[in-house]
Amino acid sequence: MANNTKGLRIQLIIMNFLQFAVWGAYLTCMGNYLGSAGLGAEISWFYAIQGFVSIFMPTLIGIIADKYIQPQRMLGICHLIAGCAMLGCWWMGHQAGFGNELPNKALFITVYTISIGFYMPTLALSNTVAFTGLKNNGMDTVKDFPPIRVMGTIGFIATMWFVNCAVLDDNGFSFTLGENSHKFQYTYWQFFVSGVLSLILFLYSFVLPKCELSKRKSNEKKSLAETFGLNAFKLFKTKKMALFFVFSAFLGMSLQVTNGFAGPFLTSFKGSADPAIASSFAANNATLLTSISQISEAFCILLIPFFLKRFGIKIVMLIAMMAWVFRFGFFGLGSPTMPGVLLFILSCIVYGVAFDFFNVSGAMYVDQECDSSIKASAQGLFMLMTNGIGATVGTLSAGAIVNSFCSWNEQGYLDGNWTTCWFVFAGYALVVAVLFALLFENPEKKKKA
Repeated sequence: MANNTKGLRIQLIIMNFLQFAVWGAYLTCMGNYLGSAGLGAEISWFYAIQGFVSIFMPTLIGIIADKYIQPQRMLGICHLIAGCAMLGCWWMGHQAGFGNELPNKALFITVYTISIGFYMPTLALSNTVAFTGLKNNGMDTVKDFPPIRVMGTIGFIATMWFVNCAVLDDNGFSFTLGENSHKFQYTYWQFFVSGVLSLILFLYSFVLPKCELSKRKSNEKKSLAETFGLNAFKLFKTKKMALFFVFSAFLGMSLQVTNGFAGPFLTSFKGSADPAIASSFAANNATLLTSISQISEAFCILLIPFFLKRFGIKIVMLIAMMAWVFRFGFFGLGSPTMPGVLLFILSCIVYGVAFDFFNVSGAMYVDQECDSSIKASAQGLFMLMTNGIGATVGTLSAGAIVNSFCSWNEQGYLDGNWTTCWFVFAGYALVVAVLFALLFENPEKKKKA
């Protein structure tokens, strides 16, 4: 059994590494490329697309994974389609040429949407594969999942660092921390990296542990909701789960704000009239600086078992909400040179708490609270509320706020009153935290009573 569990851990570690390495290649730096490709004003829409497809795709794919195609197989199929589409985005950028606007922006957005539409369900599917594998081998998900999931964050960091430093220009391929407009973080090559990694994960899915489909007795009648896999929505019948999902959507509104705008915000300092600011490490290595967020995330994942067992889901989520307040607030107060850059670093550190204590703990909580027959669908529902409804509304709202206070200048930087933007986002997160503290009853207290 020991050898089996060790082998399973290695399999799931590699799966998580690749799963998030795919995302890390472009998620935090895509905005800089879109600006040079003539799509700068639509940055919020690109991140909103992730939210929009998450409203229905994870649920639909979850239904298929629960009833028709084993989750690990479905994971591979989704990555095959997502990877091919992402390589299509790279090819269109490559054809347009470096620094040129895309000739067919509508086609680029369409292909990008296809890629994202099949990638977002894999976040829930990878959780299902991991939880199922651990339980089938008699392991404790609260204890054993976080050390496995942390490798996903390391994968995310690895590709962030790669695209931040990788350069492909007339002199060939190289790495640099200095100023270079041909870094992958500014070009279409970030999509190439993501697409290739997706195809690798597609191939790797063939060696992942099997997740058996939910079986039903032949004479057992199925309701219409069960037939279409919609019975995960019955979780809304209980007050605690209904509130949990509603506040998941509210908190989900914060998820993509810094992913979409932290890069353009930090890079905008390159246009400063002050040479010290323009040449600062923070201004020229936005992706590398923001990777501190994922490093923090890697450490914070390991704290989840202790906090969940000691304080319960309410306190853990409340901590996450307050961390978002500081995440945005520190960005609003900081600057790219000393000592202000320390506030940027603090913002990245608290992100680990903001993201993990919400996303990872929330997925584990959903897994514990739902029946085995709807686990994939329930994870899809959690994705719908957070990365779907929440992220869509939040990203579009954030985009409207940023476009009201900032604009793209002649140098190609998104410049303006960023401080006000970050303070508006921090104020929203604070309101959500206060409401959650007042309205959501700690389930653990009820159990003890």
